[in-house]
Amino acid sequence: MKNKDDLPESNRRDFLKNASLAALMALAGEMKLRADQAVQTATNAGAALTKIPPPPPVNFGVIGLNDWGREILKSLAVMPSAPVVALCDHYGAALRRAAKEAPGAKTYEDYKALLGDPNVQAVVIATPTGTHREIALAALAAGKHVYCEAPLADTIDDAKAIARAAREAVKLVFQAGLQQRSHPEVDFLLPFIRSGALGRNVMARAQWHKRDSWSRTAPTPEREEELNRRLHKATSIGLLGEEGIHQIDIVSCFLHKRPKAVTGFSSLILWTDDGRDVPDTVQAVFEYPAGVNFLYDMTLCNSFEQAYEVYLGSDAALMMRDFKAWMFKEVSAALLGWEPYARHDVFYKETGIGLVANASKQNTLLGTAVSFQPYEHTPLYYALEAFLINAGQQAGAVKDFFQMYPDGDLKDLVENLKTLKTKPAANWQDGLEATVMAIKANEAAVTKQKITFEKEWFEL
Repeated sequence: MKNKDDLPESNRRDFLKNASLAALMALAGEMKLRADQAVQTATNAGAALTKIPPPPPVNFGVIGLNDWGREILKSLAVMPSAPVVALCDHYGAALRRAAKEAPGAKTYEDYKALLGDPNVQAVVIATPTGTHREIALAALAAGKHVYCEAPLADTIDDAKAIARAAREAVKLVFQAGLQQRSHPEVDFLLPFIRSGALGRNVMARAQWHKRDSWSRTAPTPEREEELNRRLHKATSIGLLGEEGIHQIDIVSCFLHKRPKAVTGFSSLILWTDDGRDVPDTVQAVFEYPAGVNFLYDMTLCNSFEQAYEVYLGSDAALMMRDFKAWMFKEVSAALLGWEPYARHDVFYKETGIGLVANASKQNTLLGTAVSFQPYEHTPLYYALEAFLINAGQQAGAVKDFFQMYPDGDLKDLVENLKTLKTKPAANWQDGLEATVMAIKANEAAVTKQKITFEKEWFEL
């Protein structure tokens, strides 16, 4: 996420008026955007769809094999070119259980031994947040590509240390586990939102509601304490840090701004009998430039309406839920031209224009109802797929560079790597910024105070 200004009004009008037919008809549902297609959207919303060739194989090691680590294994198991050759967890039962899902993989109880395995090219770090710094730094030093789950760390200093090491490891790919950054629907929507199609940003709001104690049982008290680290302030950055970081990150990405301050509130309401001190209900108000606020609430006490994000602009609003999106235009806002051909759904008294890539214009004109088709894979799959492709491409590019220029320096290599057509993914800077925002939001909620973000927290 860069802290840039919105497009000037004249540029916004030019974009909306002159954007290519490909971009507008994609928004109307004319083009299919699936996980095996790359959409060049970073600077040109009308760029053509480009097929990415099959990635070269990358040998994976997975460190941390609790519930989420096994979800990672499931995603890698159905992914071409991503063999899991090594597994690591200090808890023997978790290691043995995971080994059944990755036949043939070597098993290690010490991550340092896994990093010493020359057959491992890339590692996924899915251990508790407080252990990320030590493992990530060691993995980068060992020459491994690194996918580190979000948040990067539970302190700003540790997050900076990881980001600094990732920045300096120019031959390697470092990806933060901010899954939404790699999802096709987000990549599809990003240029549309940033173009100013909603008008001037007014406010954003989001929620995450899930009835879940977060408490886990285990055969021994020591193991149970380890599994329940999220319940205690000494070992957890709370709902906003452990889970909310994903929505905090994507809202800031869409707003294309860094927040100036955050005010938080918190309560421990329902889960009061297990010794926890982490709140089960939190709210945060993020203040962005130009008077734009983002209102966010989370709870473990109730599942009503689950999770979604809403962006309000002066011309329209956009709602994203379960990686489906609808736009709600103001009556006074001018039509952009493609809206009549898009899917429409009624929400209470409002009609939402479906921003969906797989509902055809032909079906809409014939009056055929076209349902949103779910994406084929999970957000985790798309994030790991991006890591696989980017790591494979980078490894090949580095090898080719030094074969052509045996004495080439790293500055020239960096310039060469910038020409790679990569899949959308959260880099070390995205990971650092999201981690800082999440840590400070949790601090604001726990202390029930307003915290102003300091520029130095985001800088290395």
